[in-house]
Amino acid sequence: MVVIPARWGSSRFPGKIVASATGRPLVQHVVDQVRLCTRVSEVIVATDDRRIVDALGPFGTKCVMTSPAIPSGTDRVAEVIRGRSGADGDIVVNVQGDEPEIEPATIDALIEHMEIGVNSMATAATAFPADANVMDPNLVKVVISRHRKALYFSRAVIPYRHHSILPTYYLHQGVYAYTRRFLLEYAAWEPTALELAEKLEQLRVLEHGRSIHVLLTRRVVHGIDTPEQYAEFVKRQRGGVTAAAVT
Repeated sequence: MVVIPARWGSSRFPGKIVASATGRPLVQHVVDQVRLCTRVSEVIVATDDRRIVDALGPFGTKCVMTSPAIPSGTDRVAEVIRGRSGADGDIVVNVQGDEPEIEPATIDALIEHMEIGVNSMATAATAFPADANVMDPNLVKVVISRHRKALYFSRAVIPYRHHSILPTYYLHQGVYAYTRRFLLEYAAWEPTALELAEKLEQLRVLEHGRSIHVLLTRRVVHGIDTPEQYAEFVKRQRGGVTAAAVT
């Protein structure tokens, strides 16, 4: 199952989730991409605002109302899952509602990895594109171990560049896969200090000493955080340009 958390509030771009300059709400583009996956059985938008439900109604998208007090997207996904029956090993994927160009192949690859049963949680990242600004705090960076485990996520530039040594910077993608059991365990933890400081929900996992597997992909674009990024997305849609990713 894929659950897409979609809240109305956004400090940088209020109401972005239903921005419709393309003729479709932003989050509906995410739903459309997920529906192209081969390993997904159900897609649900988890929202806190009736305006989002109304905007998605004409597209036949299934929505579930959740509490507006929920602190993160993962907690919102967990609220949906708590209300449904399932087994501990069921795989749940959280696709961010502002990732309209997420590649279906990336989601399928994460699900395939989770089906192996090695990890409780996985996400995706890519080497920073040449035209992306690594200094931009809206672009989240992740440092990865040799075993493809996340060491840290930050809005700051990590790792630090020392003299002439040029590290590889990895751009985090807004998608997570979990087992049902781990997702509900996560939601029982209180938000942590680093999570709140960086405003990055995945840091709650690392602060509790748990691991996140990182699937590496090649990708051209990222999520929509600002009106400027949305305007660029609209241009790509009108020009028939799509994101490219290879897992």
